[in-house]
Amino acid sequence: MSRSVELLKKRYLKNIKEHPDLFIGIELEYPIVNLEGKATDGEVVKDLFRCLPSVLGFTIEKVDDFGNPIQLLNPVSQDTILFEVAYTTIEFAFGRAKSIQEVEERFNFYMATIQNKLGEANHAIVGCGIHPNWDKNENCPVAYPRYQMLMDYLNLSRNVTKSDLHHFPEYGAFICGSQVQLDVSSSNYLRVINAFTQIEAAKAYLFANSEFSGADWDTKISRDIFWEESMHGIYLENVGVNTRLFKDEDDFFDYLNHSAIFTAERDGQTYYFYPIQARDYLTTLEIQAFTLNGDEVLIYPQEEDFETHRSYQYQDLTTRGTVEFRSVCTQPLDRTFTSGAFHLGLLVHLDKLESYLEAAPFFKVFGCNYKFLRRQFSKKKLTAAEEAAIVDFSRDLLQLAEEGLKMRNKHEMTYLQPLRDKLGL
Repeated sequence: MSRSVELLKKRYLKNIKEHPDLFIGIELEYPIVNLEGKATDGEVVKDLFRCLPSVLGFTIEKVDDFGNPIQLLNPVSQDTILFEVAYTTIEFAFGRAKSIQEVEERFNFYMATIQNKLGEANHAIVGCGIHPNWDKNENCPVAYPRYQMLMDYLNLSRNVTKSDLHHFPEYGAFICGSQVQLDVSSSNYLRVINAFTQIEAAKAYLFANSEFSGADWDTKISRDIFWEESMHGIYLENVGVNTRLFKDEDDFFDYLNHSAIFTAERDGQTYYFYPIQARDYLTTLEIQAFTLNGDEVLIYPQEEDFETHRSYQYQDLTTRGTVEFRSVCTQPLDRTFTSGAFHLGLLVHLDKLESYLEAAPFFKVFGCNYKFLRRQFSKKKLTAAEEAAIVDFSRDLLQLAEEGLKMRNKHEMTYLQPLRDKLGL
C-alpha cells in the first residue's frame, strides 16, 4: 500500500464505528438578499452577527481580520451559524440530532429571529441555490485565511490555458447547498456511497434549484458546472458524482488517491498551489505555492498536509464517521428538510434500495454512466420519454424512502409531502 493511501485511510477511517447510532447532521446554506434588488449590504449582515450572540445565547467562535464575528456556536446544541465563503451567504450547521423535528424546531426559532432583524434593513434569507443578486454583489471572501485561500485558489483558473473551465471563479461566494450527514459503519459505508451514486439522476430531477442567469447553460443545476468546471474539477475524481462504483475498500481509496491537494499550512501561514493528486504529492520534490498576498514561495510536501485533505465528491466520506451527501441545491424555504428526509429514509432502507437498483428498469434504458445521467436529467427541458422514466424512477425511490422513515417510527414522512406533490402522488 502506498504511503498516500495509508495516510488517507488513517484520516477517513479513524472515526468509523462498527455499530454506530444513527444521528442526523444537517447543513443549510442560504443567500441573504437585499429586497430592493440591490447588492446585499455587508454592514447589515455583519451587524446581524454582532447582535445574534446575545439574542440567541450563542458564543462567538471565530472573528474575521477586523474583529467581526463570523462563526457563532450554541454551546448546548452545538449548532453553528456562520458565513459560508462570503458575507452574503449564511450557513446553519446543526449539531447531530436523533430526528429531523429536533433540527426543524431550532431552525424555525433561529430563522424567526434572523428574518426579523434582517427585515428592519429590508434584507432577508431566501431559499435559492444561487444568490439572486450574484451579479450585483461584490462576491469577496470573508476576511479569514481559509476563505481567502479558497477564492484565490479558484481564481487560478484565469491562468489555466487551453481549458474548458468556466469564467466565474468567484462562484464560491454565491452558490448555496443543502447537505445532510448520516452515520455509517465500517461494513456499510461503501454500500451507501455506491447506492446513492446511482440515484443522482433522480435527485437532479427532484431537487434542482440553481438555474444561472449569467451563462447559456442548459441545466437547472448550475452548481454542478461551477464545481466540476473550476479548479476543483481539474481532476475528475475530486468532485461531483463518482465515475464508477467501488468493488471494495482498496478500490475506493485508489479513487480518493486521485483526488487533489491544493493547500498547506506552514508556521501559521496558509498557502495554495495548482492541484496535485494525492498519489503524487509526497514524491513531488518542491511546490511552487502562493501566499494570501499573492507572493510566490517554494514549499516542500509533508505528510501532515494530508490532515487537511478534502475532496468534493457528492457522496463524501467524512472524518467524522459519516457520509455527507453534497449534491442538493438549497431548497425553497417550505422544502427545507425534504432532502434530508429523503436521504435518511433511503439509508434506513439500504438493503431494499440496493435490491431495487440492481433491477431498476431506468438503467436498462439509459445506461449506468451516473455522472452523465445527472447532467442529462437536470436539463431545462426533457423529452416526454425522459420525463416519464425519471418520474417512475423517482416515485419508486420516494416509496422506499417513505418505508424507511416509517420503520424509524419518528413521524418524519410528512417532510416528503413536497416530493409526493411534485410527482403527482
